[in-house]
This record gives sequence, structure tokens and C-alpha cells, in this order.
Amino acid sequence: MTIEIERGSDVRPALSRCISVAPEEFDREFWGLKPLLSRAENLPEGFTDLMTEAAVDELVSSRGLRTPFIRMAHEGSVLAPGTYTAPGGFGAEVGDQVSPEKVLQEFAAGATIVLQGLHRTWPPLIDFTRRLVDDLGHPIQVNAYITPASSRGFDPHYDVHDVFVLQIAGEKHWRIHAPVHVDPLRDQPWGDHRAEVAEAATHEPVIDAVFQPGDALYLPRGWIHSAEALGGTSVHLTIGVAAYTRADVVQALIGSLGDVAALRSSLPAGLDFSDPAALKTVVDETLAAVQQAFAEMAGTDGEADAVVTVSKSLTSRFASATRPEPVSPLATVDFIAALGESSRVRWRGSLHAAVDLSDDGASVRIRTSTKTVTLPAEAEAAVRRLHEGGELALGELPGLDAASAVVVVRRLLREGVLVPA
Repeated sequence: MTIEIERGSDVRPALSRCISVAPEEFDREFWGLKPLLSRAENLPEGFTDLMTEAAVDELVSSRGLRTPFIRMAHEGSVLAPGTYTAPGGFGAEVGDQVSPEKVLQEFAAGATIVLQGLHRTWPPLIDFTRRLVDDLGHPIQVNAYITPASSRGFDPHYDVHDVFVLQIAGEKHWRIHAPVHVDPLRDQPWGDHRAEVAEAATHEPVIDAVFQPGDALYLPRGWIHSAEALGGTSVHLTIGVAAYTRADVVQALIGSLGDVAALRSSLPAGLDFSDPAALKTVVDETLAAVQQAFAEMAGTDGEADAVVTVSKSLTSRFASATRPEPVSPLATVDFIAALGESSRVRWRGSLHAAVDLSDDGASVRIRTSTKTVTLPAEAEAAVRRLHEGGELALGELPGLDAASAVVVVRRLLREGVLVPA
């Protein structure tokens, strides 16, 4: 089903650019379940604001990329870095900086260029990725694949993360096959099922299509795919989504078992770990202790503790894997120097934080994944209003006079909680 587009900036805008169905239908029918091919005519706009062929040339020739931000492959084999990198020369004494001349030689001979980590190196994708993370709630990375005409970069394989493929330039023939290993985890790569993947790739594809500029594909992890450029250079973005799983929830719960005394005791001295019979009693006792611990978690208080444990674990992992909106140190310092009642600020984009009062009610706390910022309780109304979102002038902050507003906003700008609007 295609949607006659009603995708404003207020409804998961980054995700909506990549799918031809409504976000709620995508969540229900496709996310983690099956592929979705969206043609350009059914999408709100193209993707040339995110990446172009000229941008690829700029990144390769002028940005001083180093491995692993670039790699190359030819007919399914990854090339040695020395074939496309060289020392950086005077003032940049590194041995693995991209060499445009070497890249040209390999690319002209049919090798694919892979630009990795573009969510950290290319400004349009830095912003888009952050917004897509907000829309999906999982960590994301972005690579670009630049393939010369009639060449393929990699053999049929599957990824251990979900992907969105955005065709930027040229044409590419994609073949998609059903999984041989459903929902693989990150430590279950396709090489573990190499023969099964190769055999599955000989069958009728689920999707057999030529992608044109502006087309997009969503592919859940585990789905087998391969692609070949047609008639000219092909450029596409692969957006990898490292979706958290119920296995991650289990790991978080297991991490809390260190509080169970029965599980902290030492194993018997002289135990032969290679003898299953000798281990049986230990395993049985351990399983019983784990079952008891999990049974207690299922009680009212224990269940709440378990939810808090999982929440803290996944929140910490998510914070370390993603980044909020970048800050501009020089511009921010200049902005702080000129602060006044008419200065406008906003909460830093994608900065997740909890706002609460201290136990004694004397201060308001802003708790992010990396720090806690404490201000006098008089600033609570202003902080909560800023946390709600939108741009505000200092003179509009509730509960603060002009001088206090300057003090509070100056502190929050320096802490990276607010940014100039």
C-alpha cells in the first residue's frame, strides 16, 4: 500500500522518507519481519540532499579519510588497505590515509568503494541519522557503496543488523532471498552458514528488482542479498540499524544476578570442567538458584526492580552507541558572551535527560547518561519548560528574573544541555 503523503516534520520524518507506508503500518507489518521495497514515486522526496556522486569525490579526494572510514572490495573480496591508502605526507604523518590516485586505479578496474561511518563524517548524514535514531529508538550507522558499471561488491550474504538501502545514483540490480538463519545476533555472522546461504541464493528471489535513484529498501537482519551495478556507476547508502533484542533484555537481567548470594559462592575445589557428570550437580543447583531469583523478580516489587535493571542497562548502552546533536564550541562561547533577554535557546536535539527535584527539594537536577547538572530549585519551572521543547527567549522563561535567566542559561549552554536557537 502506498500513502498519499501526509508526512510532516512532526511524524517520524526521517523514517517517513525511507518507506512508502505509514510509520504505524511499517511498525506492525514490516519491522523485523519482511522486506519493503519503496519506489521513488511513492516517497516524499529523493536523497540527493544526503549524498551525491560529487560528495563521494569530495570525501575521497579532499577530506583526508583514513581506514576504517574507507575500504574497497572487488568481486566479493575485500582489498588490502595498502592498495588504496598511502602516508599522509608532511604535517599528517599517518600511513593509512586514503590515496585518491590509488582509489581511482582500483575503481577503474572494477572495485567497489565503501565509505564507512558517514554518520560521523558527513554533515547531512550526521543530522539525518540522529533524527532516524529518534524515530526508531535503536543505534544506527551509515555506509555508502559506490560500484562501477556491471560490477558486484560482495557475494550473497546476510547482515546481523536491519538495513535501509537508499539508491542515490545509477542503477543496481538487487536479489533478495529469505533467511536461512532468522534474526541472527551480532555474534552469528553469515559466514557461520556460508553453504546454506550460497544454496539459498540459487533459488527464486523474494525480490528481484532494479533500483533507480530515489528508491528505498528496508531489509530485516538475516535476509540474504546481493547486488550488481548496471550501465554506469551506482551509489547507494546502507543504513544499518543495530536493533536491541529480547536477548539483550535477558543479558541485562542476568547482569543483576550478582546480587544473589547463592550464585556468588565459589565452585568446588578440584572440579573437572571437562567432565559433564561432575558438573551436573553444579549446573542443577545453579539453574535452581536462577529460577528462584527470576521467580522473585516476577513478584510485584521484584518485577519493578527487574524493569529498572533492564531500563538502566539498555539506556546506558544506547547512550554509548548514539550521539545527541553536535555542539559548536566557538559559536556557543560567542553566544554566551552576548546573552540577553532576547537571546533565544532550545534544548539540545536528541539529548535524553530526566528532570527532577532533589530529595530535600532544594535543587532541580538534569540527569543525562554522562552527567548530572544541578541548579537551584527556583529554576525548576524554567528547566521543565525548556525540556518540553521549542525555542524560547530568555525573557520568556517562567519563574526567573532577567539576571537569573542569564545565569541559568549560561550554565546550561556550557554543559551542552541547551544550544543557541
